[in-house]
Amino acid sequence: MKETTKPVSHQQASQLLHNKFIVVLGDSIQRSVYKDLVLLLQKEKYLSLKQLKSKGEMSFEQDCLVEGGCLSGMHNGTQYQEVRQFQSAHHLVRFYFVTRIYSRYMESILEDFRQGLKPDVVIINSCVWDISRYLSSWIDDYKENLHKFFKELRGVLPEEALVVWNLTMPLGERIKGGFLVPEIEHRASQLRQDVIEANFYSGTLADAYGMDVLDLHYQFRFFLQHRTKDGVHWNALAHRRITSLLLQHSAQAWGVVMPSPLTTPATAPGGWRQTPQHLLKLK
Repeated sequence: MKETTKPVSHQQASQLLHNKFIVVLGDSIQRSVYKDLVLLLQKEKYLSLKQLKSKGEMSFEQDCLVEGGCLSGMHNGTQYQEVRQFQSAHHLVRFYFVTRIYSRYMESILEDFRQGLKPDVVIINSCVWDISRYLSSWIDDYKENLHKFFKELRGVLPEEALVVWNLTMPLGERIKGGFLVPEIEHRASQLRQDVIEANFYSGTLADAYGMDVLDLHYQFRFFLQHRTKDGVHWNALAHRRITSLLLQHSAQAWGVVMPSPLTTPATAPGGWRQTPQHLLKLK
């Protein structure tokens, strides 16, 4: 299949996200989404295998571990927490590890947004842990938690904030992830189908609440050679593709033309309408 997503360069990423506060919420795949974005904001490089596999470390590419991780003890339980943050002169990126889309911990994260700096962009996914580690009949619980989360998030964020719900990427036929504790290994084969069903519910609800939906399950259906041997995670090329999709989606939402250097519609050929200044601050 011909590749249609052009990689976004360091210059493009840095300029597009100039003076932006980006928050990434989710599991280990979302952690790698955060890491690839942090790396691209600083240099034209891909994540190493060690960087992809590491979790809870004190520092990654000039970021810092704020809470949890190795500060609190490493484990694969549903109570695991990890908050990371990267800050430069013109960028702020934060990651929260979550194992459930709505919980007391998620309420505390939303309170962070309510009391503190409001994110310009929120990139979210929570699914595989939700549907495998809590209730065997997960559908009603997952739907209810999605409703609670989307409603609360909309009440906390300013109207102009961009919220992107990532649909869960395709799982392998055989999977072995850190979240697969022995008591649920027998359900591993069913998870592939459960993810498809969960994607339908979450994508439909996210759209109903006015969130943007990025269908990574669809985008990576012919990209399976870049999934790792555990059947869950993905390599550095896949993560750069995710970053490019997210940034291209953001640019489109903000009315920004992506060729380098980035231009707003006001300066692009054809005299498109002026982009509101509160949506984009370019150098």
